[in-house]
Amino acid sequence: MTTVDGLPAHILLVHAIVVLLPLSALLLVLSALWPAARAKLAGPNAILSVLVVLLVPITTDAGEWLERRVAPTPLVRTHTELGDTAIWVAIPVAVLALLVWWRRRETGRAGRTFLAPASTAVTVVLAALSIAAAGAAVFDIYRIGDSGAQATWQGQFSTAGR
Repeated sequence: MTTVDGLPAHILLVHAIVVLLPLSALLLVLSALWPAARAKLAGPNAILSVLVVLLVPITTDAGEWLERRVAPTPLVRTHTELGDTAIWVAIPVAVLALLVWWRRRETGRAGRTFLAPASTAVTVVLAALSIAAAGAAVFDIYRIGDSGAQATWQGQFSTAGR
């Protein structure tokens, strides 16, 4: 995907990642820590987080297309390099969201449990991993977005009033 209605697709797709990855990270933490939220949000968040994982490479590919069409600057290079890290924070969020969703089930065939839903130890480990993955995802998306804003807007406007 290169353009949408004459605009570079990257500038449109990036907004989906900026909203949906932190949202999925927040829902992951809520689902991991709060059983009532898990019952209602784990399934939709599992779907959302997988969608984000699929959307990240589409967005970065569109960004690489755009990079070849703008002036090569150190800020653009930094943004591109940071953008390549988004997949590495989106994947753990998705994996953990799938585990939280899968674990919400009480029992499986022949009375076996899936990932020990009643185990406090497993719950604590999954919650800690979820908090760490969510924090990393939000921080990484912030860094990527900030570098993109710097690359786009630095020196492009005047701070003097009229």
